[in-house]
Amino acid sequence: METMNRIFKYAFWKLKRTKVYALVGKSGTGKSFRSKILAERHHIDYIIDDGLLIKGDRIIAGKSAKREEHVLAAVRTAVFGDEDHHLQVLTALKKEKVHRILIIGTSEKMVYKIAERLELQPPERIFHIEDIATKEQIETAMRIRYAEGKHVIPVPSIEITRTYPQIVYDSMRVFRRPRQSKVFKKQNAGFEKTIVRPEFSKYAKTSVSESALTQMVAHCLDQFDSQIRVTAVHILSESDGYALKVNLRVPSHHQITTSLRELQEYIADSLERYGGIFVFSVHIEIEEWG
Repeated sequence: METMNRIFKYAFWKLKRTKVYALVGKSGTGKSFRSKILAERHHIDYIIDDGLLIKGDRIIAGKSAKREEHVLAAVRTAVFGDEDHHLQVLTALKKEKVHRILIIGTSEKMVYKIAERLELQPPERIFHIEDIATKEQIETAMRIRYAEGKHVIPVPSIEITRTYPQIVYDSMRVFRRPRQSKVFKKQNAGFEKTIVRPEFSKYAKTSVSESALTQMVAHCLDQFDSQIRVTAVHILSESDGYALKVNLRVPSHHQITTSLRELQEYIADSLERYGGIFVFSVHIEIEEWG
């Protein structure tokens, strides 16, 4: 038992020495597409992206949220909510010599939650997609996401095909100028990414019922603040995306620890990321009870 405790303490100490970085941006803005370039620039050797632990061109551990058929399962996978999945990735992290790691997420709250879940330090530096991509590049990425439902996983297609062949759509190779990177010059100045079309993205192209949206929002808010109850979600518009009205009930003695605007953004980001549903506005009505 004493030997096991020493091993655990050493593994935990090793993880605490790991430098943690984060890349944050709304769903569909091209984070996964640009993550390898960012990692190479800052000598980051591991990436956490949608439930996967990635090193270079290999998936070390985990399962992809993009393979899930339903939005609620995708939510749990991306934040390591399933205990077996969580333990698999945590064990792999403790075995690997992780000096620097990049966590990809749609919000700072999300990347902090993933870091805590995987027993890593909070990110010491957070990059936003606007820091590494132009406005035009982000708009192009979002058009592709919402018009075609395509996502990117930053590993070669052979890594995805052997486990999730049904979601693979295409692959692409990204080239860098050889003079910019000696490492990439040795590797033919580029790397391969896999384009996938997840099951939940396909479903999102059809009309989404108000009852389904209510369940999605209720699940996301339960992770956010368990005291908040969702009574109904109404669709105000479906033109080029959804405008929603969300009715909430909150105990009269309970203080919500965030602003209304942050709560609106959280709901929109969650639906966009895990349901492939583009939400351009969220109107919230709060009823107190008790």
